[in-house]
Amino acid sequence: MTAASVSRSIVKKVLAVETPEGAGALVRRSIGSMTLRNLSPFLMLDHFQISKGAGFPDHPHRGQATVTYMLEGTSRHEDSAGHKGTIETGGVQWMCAGKGIIHAEMPVHEEGLPDPRGMQLWIDLPKEYKMVDPMYQELGPSEIPSAYPEGPEGPVKIKVISGKSHDVESPVRHLGGCWYFHLSFNKKGTTVFQDIPEGWTAFIYIWKGSVLVGNDSIASESFHTLVLSANEGETGVKMTSGDDDTQFILVAGEPLKQTVFQYGPFVMTTREEIQKTLLDYQMGRNGFEKAHTWQSEIAKQ
Repeated sequence: MTAASVSRSIVKKVLAVETPEGAGALVRRSIGSMTLRNLSPFLMLDHFQISKGAGFPDHPHRGQATVTYMLEGTSRHEDSAGHKGTIETGGVQWMCAGKGIIHAEMPVHEEGLPDPRGMQLWIDLPKEYKMVDPMYQELGPSEIPSAYPEGPEGPVKIKVISGKSHDVESPVRHLGGCWYFHLSFNKKGTTVFQDIPEGWTAFIYIWKGSVLVGNDSIASESFHTLVLSANEGETGVKMTSGDDDTQFILVAGEPLKQTVFQYGPFVMTTREEIQKTLLDYQMGRNGFEKAHTWQSEIAKQ
């Protein structure tokens, strides 16, 4: 941390309460809930756990990017454009839905292993990218680089899922742009400073242990989303582990100067665009040509 480093602080704290979602999944939702609706460019953050026989069968998207990061277990995906694959523990899938796609996300359950758990983040696309063709970028766990601010044997590891941290840069290039880091601490009281571009929206979500932000004297506990300030002159965020085993994500992105009209999995900028999207889906056109004919194989299994 340099003399010029000025930390952001917490401006809002939201507890993500576990609720049912999809076909038998349990989800802790913070961004996108009634208590945290508007956090441009971010639309939704789900911390999910999927029990056997549950999942997210065939459903459409338009106008956003979805980022799925697996914390435990594996999940398979398949879509109407012919893409299919498996996201392993520690792997990530970045999907730009663009003008439209139908896809399914189903967990893989294996005897003796824990239920699949992970994070899914929805990011609003700039208006000019909402009607592009869908595109993907996937990285397995070995393809995601890590930064070690105090060396490989030190108490903190930062997985650089996207963006850059401590001179380490992710290979992810995508339209739904943001920086996305998974921070792991193995020693209480360890402090790290992460640079964040000035004016970007940023948040932390904790699922293990606790963290102190900036000059806080009281740690924020697991399952809380911490919205950070974005004041002029703030260069990043100082984070200190409150427990020996602390894990959380830090995510930041440039806010979009556009309105958000959302109807379920469709995200556009005007009511008229949503009405057109619903008509496109109903008529099977403009990205939804297979909406009423395609069925995933994984959702049948």
